Amino acid sequence: MPLIQLKVPATTANLGSGFDTLGMALSLYNIFTVTELLPEGEYTCKISGEGVDELKDARKNMLVTSYIKACEEWGVPVKGFAFESCNAVPLNRGLGSSSTAVVAGVVIANILAGEKFSEAELLRVMTKIEGHPDNVVPCYIGGMTVSCWDGESLRYVRLPALPEDLNVIAAVPDFEVHTEDARKILPESVPFRDAVFNVSHASILCAAWAMGRWDLLRVGMEDRLHQPHRAKLFPGTTGEKFLSEIANHPDCIATAISGSGPTMIAIVHGKAGGLSRAMCKIFTDGGAASHFFVLNCASSGTVAE
Repeated sequence: MPLIQLKVPATTANLGSGFDTLGMALSLYNIFTVTELLPEGEYTCKISGEGVDELKDARKNMLVTSYIKACEEWGVPVKGFAFESCNAVPLNRGLGSSSTAVVAGVVIANILAGEKFSEAELLRVMTKIEGHPDNVVPCYIGGMTVSCWDGESLRYVRLPALPEDLNVIAAVPDFEVHTEDARKILPESVPFRDAVFNVSHASILCAAWAMGRWDLLRVGMEDRLHQPHRAKLFPGTTGEKFLSEIANHPDCIATAISGSGPTMIAIVHGKAGGLSRAMCKIFTDGGAASHFFVLNCASSGTVAE
C-alpha cells in the first residue's frame, strides 16, 4: 500500500486577459505516490510517462525541492522518501506541469508533518515557491480561480467550474517554450490604454464566468499585455493565426495561449472534432507536429487517493 498518493491536475493560466491572475484546473493528471520513507536527505524516484529523462534525478526533481522548501518554511523534519511519478501533463508546454510538482511537494510536506497547516497556508507556500499564483491555486483547489499575490500575502476566489457541456481543447505542439523565455520577451512597460484594455476585459471575463454569461468569454479573453509578444515565440505566424483564425472559428467560444505557451486552448460547446483539427492544422502549416486533448474543467483539484 502506498503511504501517500496524490492525483494532481494540469492547469491553464492567464486565460488571455488575466495575466498571472486567472487559472483553471483541467482533467489531465499527474499521479504522485510516496512508497517508502527513507532517512533524511535520501530520495529516490521512478518516473513514467512525460519527462522520463528530464526528471529522473530525484534531488533535482521539483517535487523534492518544493517539499524541502516547505519543510524548511515550517520548521518541520525533512524526511526522506521514495516516490513514483506517473505523468500525463506535458513538460514545458504551458499546462502547469511544474505546478503539479510544487503542489504535490507541499502537500506531501504537510501530510508528513501531521497535516498541521491550513489550505490558505499551503497555498501561500506554494505561491512563494512558484512565484505567482495562477497555476498553483487552481491546481490545488480546482475549478476556475482568481488570485492576487504581493510577494507575501495571497488572496484568491474560486469561481464555478465550466458547465459539463463546455469542453476545453488543448492543442499541444512538439516544441517547448520555457517560462523564463516567455517572460523575457515581455516589455518592461506598456501603454496606459493597453493596461486599461486588459483591466476591463479581465473584469468582463470574471463577471461573465461568475454569472454564466459564456457568450462574453471571447471578448473577456482578449489581451494586449502578453499574448501579442508570446505569439512571436511560435514558428512563423502560427501564434498570430491562432489568436485570429481560431478566435473566429464558428465552433470556438474563446481561445488563448495556455500559460506561457506553446499550447493553445479553446473552449467549445459540444463536439470538438472540427475545432481540434483546425487548431492542429495551424501547427502543421507552421512546420510543427502536434496532438490535442479534449478536457473538462476539473472541479476537485488535488486529491489524496
